[in-house]
Amino acid sequence: MHLVFATNNLNKLKEVQSLIPSSIQLISLKDIGCIEDVPETQNTIKGNAIQKAEYIKNHYGYDCFADDTGLEVETLNNEPGVFSARYAGPQRDANDNMNLLLNNLKDKPNRNAQFKTVVALHLNGKLETFTGICKGEITQDKKGEKGFGYDPIFMPNGYSQTFAEIELKLKNDIGHRGKAISLLVDLLNITT
Repeated sequence: MHLVFATNNLNKLKEVQSLIPSSIQLISLKDIGCIEDVPETQNTIKGNAIQKAEYIKNHYGYDCFADDTGLEVETLNNEPGVFSARYAGPQRDANDNMNLLLNNLKDKPNRNAQFKTVVALHLNGKLETFTGICKGEITQDKKGEKGFGYDPIFMPNGYSQTFAEIELKLKNDIGHRGKAISLLVDLLNITT
């Protein structure tokens, strides 16, 4: 089975490829000739995932799935949430985003947070969504070189290392994206 994954984020593509069984061949946006920025203008994480999947289906005709992820920090009214990638501005710089978040949390004792991923699947004329959540806390400092985005400042509950310090397999097992993709794979295994 061939399925388009609607992302231009190579880190995300690598992470998701390690979660998908070999019977499902992922096709990137580049592979289908999609070089434009796929719109993400909704005000929810789920809305953005659906918008991206529908854009690819409507403009390119492929069955596909798309995801959107946000970091929700409890004491900041779940910010940055849907604006996680551009929290510090349109340049979408991970270090700028982390620095702003750490600054906004200065002197706040509650550092509880969760990563939320929603995957939207457009397959055989139907749209399905899957949600994965990983709870944790925001660290005081950046730690680790692995991962991407906010991984160096997010420590999942029950662990003493950030997402940027742990191995990809463990991150996939316990993480938000891994949980959502697992639900997607379960459905694909039923329908194929």
